[in-house]
Amino acid sequence: MLPIITEETAAKVFSEIFKDMPSWRKKMIHYLKDENPEINTAIIEAANNTELDPKAVALGAYMTYILLETAVKEDEDLITFKE
Repeated sequence: MLPIITEETAAKVFSEIFKDMPSWRKKMIHYLKDENPEINTAIIEAANNTELDPKAVALGAYMTYILLETAVKEDEDLITFKE
């Protein structure tokens, strides 16, 4: 099951992304090459095999990935919280 992405999580992630979106997108390319190369390859394939702007397609996919990854980490932090 996918995690719930809260408004707070989305706002935090979007503020980071839109400070310098081109640099953030490039950073994500390198991050995913190491973290999950199969997903990175799929994103690049999808971006290159559409009539849409490839950079926009990749940005949307990277944004979705980081939103889900952040939400999963937040869920794990809640589950493992100890007083």
